[in-house]
This record gives sequence, structure tokens and C-alpha cells, in this order.
Amino acid sequence: MISSMQVYNISQNVQEDDLQHLQLFTEYGRLAMEETFLKPFQSMIFLVRDWSFPYEFPYGQEGGMNFLEKRLKISENQHEELQNVRKHIHSCFTNISCFLMPHPGLKVATNPNFDGRIKEIDGEFINNLKVLVPWLLSPENIDVKEINGSKITCRGLLEYFKVQKKQQKCAGGDRPFLAPSELQARHGAIREEALQVFKGVKKMGGEEFSRRYLQQLEAEVDEVFVQYIKHNDSKNIFHAARTPATLFVVIFVMYVAAGITGFVGVDVIASLCNMVLGLALITLCTWAYIRYSGEYRELGAVIDQVAGALWDQGSTNEALYKLYNVAANHRHLYHHAFPGGAQEDEAAEEPVRKRN
Repeated sequence: MISSMQVYNISQNVQEDDLQHLQLFTEYGRLAMEETFLKPFQSMIFLVRDWSFPYEFPYGQEGGMNFLEKRLKISENQHEELQNVRKHIHSCFTNISCFLMPHPGLKVATNPNFDGRIKEIDGEFINNLKVLVPWLLSPENIDVKEINGSKITCRGLLEYFKVQKKQQKCAGGDRPFLAPSELQARHGAIREEALQVFKGVKKMGGEEFSRRYLQQLEAEVDEVFVQYIKHNDSKNIFHAARTPATLFVVIFVMYVAAGITGFVGVDVIASLCNMVLGLALITLCTWAYIRYSGEYRELGAVIDQVAGALWDQGSTNEALYKLYNVAANHRHLYHHAFPGGAQEDEAAEEPVRKRN
């Protein structure tokens, strides 16, 4: 979005769905206008090609403006959503204009080998094209790019590209995994530099007025950094293998626990372990399918979050500890099933009781 002029190329007519496609711009404008009274965009030109109704609105800018005025007119009998779209379009662009272009001719439309020869293009199209191009590129119609009322200079735009390039060199898509400590250190230095640049720029409203925007800048920088952290973590092979490794551990632990508890006769716990084992195995197969096919990504994200929670918070160890306590509390079942072993255990525990 480095241009102050946006050209919306539309075929034949401006339909309601074409206006709906501008919802992205209007929504951005609505969010931007919460912080400022300025319009976020400057010039919008509706370029309607293959216009088929010159008897109602003639070709060119004048006919286009009359047509656009009628199309963007707000009336009481319109649906509320249609009214809102039109209001947003008017409120988001400083200048709105329209140009109607004729069809280039049947020789152009029906010839698959058309190579741009002017003699094959309809004369009326060429005449209007000679009007359109100077009108678009005339210095009177081209404004300096502005963002929130501030004019963007070539030097400022170049600096923006340089900063983006530095970010890509540090943690871009083609860069290898970077140690989190080094990424945090670089972020801290660059963040402080950005805040110093903001503080060094002269601003209207005084210190109290600009403090809110400084806090907003800090929040936006931290939010972008979180995205870079996630992007950097995705390159870590161990981070990518966290989910299957966690599920494999759960499956192995549940398998061993089911065997032990089944051997000692705690069938309820053994059945519970087998159920958890089956769920973990199904989850692992589901996760593998999602990774392979790219479908059900929301479910895959949930599985990764659960596995990450187990990995980071040590929930697996807590579960094993609780499982051990449950098995210890049901030792009487083991004693009932193996009375000889129970006597040996009692004899082994007697010295411990005496010492206690």
C-alpha cells in the first residue's frame, strides 16, 4: 500500500458484491478512525471496463462520476448492511472517482492470438484510453502518500524497507532456527531503538497526549515479536516433534502402568490405563493425518496445545504420581490375590514400622 491512489478494476458494472469486496478497506478504515479523525485512504478510482450502457452514462470520467454517484447513493429503503458499506466507503477515502471504458472490440475478445496490435483494437477504446492514462498520471491528480495525515518521504519508505530486511535476516522464513535468548536480546535492542525514535519525533499534544500512543507502539511491537517467536519455534525440530514425543510417552507409560496394575489385580486402574492408551493412540494417528493432509488444522492446534501443556507443566509426572498413590491405596486387592506375597510384604514392612 505504497500508493496514494487505488484503482478498482471492475468488469461491465459495479455490482453489490463488488462493493462488498471493499469491506476489507472499510473495516480497516473503521479501526483506524477510532484513533484519529483522518481518513485512512486517499484516492479510490472505480475503473469499469467493457461498459455497455453509454446511452445512460457516457464513457469517460464525467459519465463515470454520475454513474458512481447513483450507485453509492444511500436511501432509506436499502438494507442496513448496504447502507453501512456505502457510508464506510465514503468515510475511508478522501477522493472517490469513476471512469467508464468501452469494450476493446470483438477482434480482441475473440482472437486467442491477439498480441496487442493497435489496429485490431476498437477506435473508441483507444480514444478513451488516451484520456484515461493522462488523467491517472497527471501531477494534479497524484497526491503524496500519507499515513494518518503524515506524508511519507522516499527516505522514510526506504528506511521501512531496510528495517523489514533486517528482520528477515534475523528470523526470516529462509533463516535457520535462532536461539531464543539471542532472539530476545536482539528484540530488546531493536525495541529500545524504535521507542527512542518515537520519543525523538516532535509531536503535538504534549507528553501526556503522546504517552497513550507510546503504549500502543509498545503493545504492537510486542505483539509482532510474539509472532516472530512462534515462527522461529516452528523451525526447531525438537519443538516440532514435541507433540508426537509427548503422545509416545503417554502411550508407553500407560502401557506399562496397565501391565503392572493388571498383574497386581487392580483391574479398574488397568482398564483406565488401557482407555487412556487407546485415546492417546487415536490422537497420535489423528495428529499424523492432520500434518500430512493439512485438513482439520484447528483440531491439530488443539492437540499441539494439550501436548505442549503436558510437556511444559509436567502434567505427565503428576499423573504418574497420582497413579502410584491409587495403586498403593489398593494394595489389599493384591494381598487378597497373593496371600503368600502379602505375608512377605508384611514381614518386610515390620522393621520399617518399628523404626518409625
